Amino acid sequence: MEGREEPPPGSGPGPGVQPPPPLDFTVENVEKALHQLYYDPNIENKNLAQKWLMQAQVSPQAWHFSWQLLQPDKVPEIQYFGASALHIKISRYWSDIPADQYESLKAQLLAHIGRFASGSKIVLTRLCVALASLALSMMPEAWPCAVADMVRLFQAEATPGDGQGRCLALLELLTVLPEEFQTSRLPQYRKSQVRAMLAQECRAIFPLLEQLLQQPSLPSAIKQKALKCFSSWVPLEVPLLDCERLIQAAFSALRDPELFDSSVEAIVSAISQPDAQRYVNTLLKLIPLVLGLQEQLRQAVQNGDMEMSHGICRVAVALGENHSRALLDQVEHWQSFLALVNMIMFCTGIPGHYPVNETTSSLTLTFWYTLQDDILSLEAEKQAVYQQLYRPVYFHLVDVLLHKAQFPADEEYSFWSSDEKEQFRIYRVDISDTLMYVYEMLGAELLSNLYDKLGRLLTSSEQPCSWQHTEALLYGFQSIAETIDVNYSDVVPGLIGLIPRISISNVQLADTVMFTIGALSEWLADHPVMINNVLPLVLHALGNPELSVSSVSTLKKICRECKYDLPPYAANIVAVSQDVLMKQIHKTSQCMWLMQALGFLLSALQVEEILKNLHSLITPYIQQLEKLAEEMPNPSNKLAIVHILGLLSNLFTTLDISHHEDEHEGPELRKLPIPQGPNPVVVVLQQVFQLIQKVLSKWLNDAQVVEAVCAIFEKSVKTLLDDFAPMVPQLCEMLGQMYSTIPQASALDLTRQLVHIFAHEPAHFPPIKALFLLVTSVTLTLFQQGPRDHPDIVDSFMQLLAQALKRKPDLFLSESLDVKAVFQCGVLALKFPEAPTVKASCGFFTELLPRCGEIPPIGQVVQENGKVLLQAVLEAIGGQASRSLMDSFADVLFALNKHCFSCLSVWIKEVMQPPGFPSPRLSAEQKDTFSQQVLRERVNKRRVKEMVKEFTLLCRGLHGLPGFNSMERDASCARDFNPPPCL
Repeated sequence: MEGREEPPPGSGPGPGVQPPPPLDFTVENVEKALHQLYYDPNIENKNLAQKWLMQAQVSPQAWHFSWQLLQPDKVPEIQYFGASALHIKISRYWSDIPADQYESLKAQLLAHIGRFASGSKIVLTRLCVALASLALSMMPEAWPCAVADMVRLFQAEATPGDGQGRCLALLELLTVLPEEFQTSRLPQYRKSQVRAMLAQECRAIFPLLEQLLQQPSLPSAIKQKALKCFSSWVPLEVPLLDCERLIQAAFSALRDPELFDSSVEAIVSAISQPDAQRYVNTLLKLIPLVLGLQEQLRQAVQNGDMEMSHGICRVAVALGENHSRALLDQVEHWQSFLALVNMIMFCTGIPGHYPVNETTSSLTLTFWYTLQDDILSLEAEKQAVYQQLYRPVYFHLVDVLLHKAQFPADEEYSFWSSDEKEQFRIYRVDISDTLMYVYEMLGAELLSNLYDKLGRLLTSSEQPCSWQHTEALLYGFQSIAETIDVNYSDVVPGLIGLIPRISISNVQLADTVMFTIGALSEWLADHPVMINNVLPLVLHALGNPELSVSSVSTLKKICRECKYDLPPYAANIVAVSQDVLMKQIHKTSQCMWLMQALGFLLSALQVEEILKNLHSLITPYIQQLEKLAEEMPNPSNKLAIVHILGLLSNLFTTLDISHHEDEHEGPELRKLPIPQGPNPVVVVLQQVFQLIQKVLSKWLNDAQVVEAVCAIFEKSVKTLLDDFAPMVPQLCEMLGQMYSTIPQASALDLTRQLVHIFAHEPAHFPPIKALFLLVTSVTLTLFQQGPRDHPDIVDSFMQLLAQALKRKPDLFLSESLDVKAVFQCGVLALKFPEAPTVKASCGFFTELLPRCGEIPPIGQVVQENGKVLLQAVLEAIGGQASRSLMDSFADVLFALNKHCFSCLSVWIKEVMQPPGFPSPRLSAEQKDTFSQQVLRERVNKRRVKEMVKEFTLLCRGLHGLPGFNSMERDASCARDFNPPPCL
């Protein structure tokens, strides 16, 4: 192979990449570039060197310099680059290598691997990867017994002096071969052939690996490599039966500390294969081997050896989790499987606090889900037997999980890092999810069990209980009540009665008490007489900044679920909330939640009461806003204004006296009549409208303030719907003035809401129409000036147009609306790089095209300009737009075909005519086939989407290329060396 010129570019497929222009890729220049890459402190020089080296690797000259870079006098970094270049040439440009050169190339690689067997390991690995790629490409025709040949060659040429090195080299080669296969670019049909052949070739390898593992005199390095080699072959769907002897050897190797990690990986990899469950007899033989590790596990726990306990747990869980159904089916072996389950229970309850003292218990949680699912999926008779057997196990599991969920002692917890505390929080969430799932197995008896334990704990006079124990039991209740309907549970009244008896002296316990009350809010709605038992606790907690999240979220839940039963407590709730808001105890997000809670609360009061409470609640903020409106804009003022507007906005989001949110429950569940007269929110908005305009006049340049103003009205419109009607004329006028002065996306979004709700009503159509025409005119002017700096405005404008076409297409009949300019703006927006903007533009056209027949101006514009739209769509499909947007472009193409068929059949022929459009990779036949496919499909939109996805792959040169969107794997990176990205 050395000294050979590569065939000219294009003579083989490669991956569709043309080599770079001829550059001086000599050995000397490559070495200089590598030196620059590794040692030049200038990052720009490094980047230039990397780019040049990437070109060098794929150049024809790579065949020349690669071998020379592997000379013994070169340093490992240079040799590594030479080996990497060989791998790239073989794996990506195989079709460029003449068949008569295969044997020569194979011989040279084998010779170099033999030479590096006692040399640099990183270079050896890379050469092995190159030979593995060569073998995969030659199999099965050109090299039918590749693996057996490799074993034979390395064994035959070994001499006493270098035997160990050659053995390690052979094992490295055998290890990387299946790894290279997993990421190879072989066509699918070849991949299936090679996979089958490799699965057979394991018969030449496994006896060798067994032999190596059973020789006590061999160094640990060789045995470790043998175990890693076994692990890499297992994913090739090697039958578990064929692996049995090696798995047993790996279990024996677990006793050797140096081989422990590799043995665990090998065992877990082997028994986790999906196909393994077919070999039940082998699985049954593995149970005693796993149970035989219990003493080693106990010793590891006793000695604080977290790595060993973690590894043994992985082995036990891998067998139990992957094969619980297969093992449950072997009813006659129920005792051995139960012993395995109990071993996993020991791992779940391993002593110490996660993640500081142990990291093992978290591995087991998924097993309990799997086992429960498998038991509940059995036929009735077998399920009844196993339910009786495993219910006590699961009750014990609950005790174990609640013990593991306990916080450590206060002093110990104070020394934990923030990362450890966060890991523990996530761990408790996982435990919570497991408890919720276990409820399906244990049912109401689980709640009774938890209640009895909590009751005994709180009423016992013998010894004081730790807050951690109380908190964990409450946490168990909370976990279940958050997602399970406990409305009919007979223990919840007792729990509500117990909660006030809890001595709360700790933030974590107080948090859990709050969250538990919040989880029971729906139950409280059905049992309102119990609200007074817990509401004082929640209101008291509001004043504690450390309980901010839990107390505010719980109050919000109570106000949402129990609002019709809260009027007797409303004055107190409002007073306490006002107090904490004025004292600024909570962060901004919690203040917003609190306002939402008050909105729910006020919704259930009489209108007079609502107005009275609104007056006392928001007057201080209105006064503050009036003061701020007089001052000159500055950053601190801005924060205060946005905060106040946010509070009002969140209050109006949930203050709904028409009870729209209850309509889905049916009229029989409504507890209050719909009030007559003006809506309190509208009354307040009308009172503060001039003040808001005054604020806007000074802050119109600030997008955040404008957005906050628009949010007040947008959320009010969404909540009030038709009740917002009195505000429509003045709001339309204000929006028009705002947008005319400085266009902002938030103003367009609010306009869209108004169009959606009010455009179809004759009384509100005139102001809506005037606003729509005004913002359209202003936006068209913006397009003329250059819209690229305002993708958010273009996005919102396209959504507004689509909404107008959907709700009131008559808006497009107006003489003052330039439909052609609007159409051209839509075409321009299709070419934006921002995906949301392109998607919104496609949405506009899919609403516009169906109106061709009913709205004459639209029909005329489409007839005159539709070809331009089609051209833009095809350009995008041809590669100008992200592949993730292809469904949106397919929708436009489908709409064109369905509503403008006669025009489309002419346009598509004309547009596809120029060579190279929409992609230079397409032939005339491929373009014609696509055109015919599209024109034939006028009913099935899904089929058009499939056509577009296939066509865009053709356009991009990706169609039929295996793994075109997969990451390139560098087999050696995970080993001893971390080369620069290009290598």
